[in-house]
Amino acid sequence: MMDETARREFLRMVASFQDRGDPTGWCDQVYRAAQGDFRAVFWADLVPSPHLMSWLEGHPVSDKGLRAVTVGCGVGDDAEAMAAHGYQVVAFDISPAAIDLCRKRYPESSVDYRVMDLFAYPPDLTRCFDLVFECNTIQVLPGEFRLRALNAIADLVAPGGTVLVSCRSRQAGEKEDEFPLPLDRAEIDGFVCAGLREVAFEAYDDTQNPPVPHFFACYSRQL
Repeated sequence: MMDETARREFLRMVASFQDRGDPTGWCDQVYRAAQGDFRAVFWADLVPSPHLMSWLEGHPVSDKGLRAVTVGCGVGDDAEAMAAHGYQVVAFDISPAAIDLCRKRYPESSVDYRVMDLFAYPPDLTRCFDLVFECNTIQVLPGEFRLRALNAIADLVAPGGTVLVSCRSRQAGEKEDEFPLPLDRAEIDGFVCAGLREVAFEAYDDTQNPPVPHFFACYSRQL
């Protein structure tokens, strides 16, 4: 958790990158500031998403060849959980420092950690993953990049595959000047517009004080 002075400095850094058309360049600065200590990344929970864990436990893997991907993998907790549940996992982040932290944190991992840009991933990854996990990536992006990111994430989902989306939420027209900017219902429904089918949707408040509203949604691509 950052104090108010640190938060203002962080927001100024984010704005400086966004103002020059680089919506993600600030990410690597945060991971580099951790100086090799994954515990020093201020937004890292250091445990897998509880909603991801509940979904994994309710959908055991029956096929050893199933592939999964974690978008913006951070310090690796979610990717490792997916691998532990039987998936062949690719985990990527735009930040080289983040991927370096993951590889050092999990030196014996089966996860394929990659430095990769969501907006320019290799064509052979298109529609090839049985499970895609997106947690809080879209909400840190400005303007047109949000829809581009959503469509890029949807395009990772294989026929018959699933994408799980976890994010902060808001009512339409609220919190327009916040960073990160939570998704409203129309925005997250973009996964349906991208050709996926809504399977499950939950709106809930987390356990922070005061509570922060969230969405957790599941979409699938027809075979």
